[in-house]
Amino acid sequence: MMDAATVSALLENHLQGCQVQVEGAGNRYDITVIGAVFEGKRPVQRQQLVYAGLAEQIADGSIHAVNIRTFTPEQWAADS
Repeated sequence: MMDAATVSALLENHLQGCQVQVEGAGNRYDITVIGAVFEGKRPVQRQQLVYAGLAEQIADGSIHAVNIRTFTPEQWAADS
């Protein structure tokens, strides 16, 4: 069974240097990722980067639904 800490660890490993926040349980998660890796990327490209870190878990059904929010550090500072 997946949990928020496991999802967070998977994403932190995949997206080096990013700040990852995960809420949820079971197979549904709200994910926020902040990182310079998103600079100059369109929203779809940003989501693809995050999905790539969870592809195996999504494919095997251990993660069913994710709500992804991505920010550059500058966007995060402005939004907070």
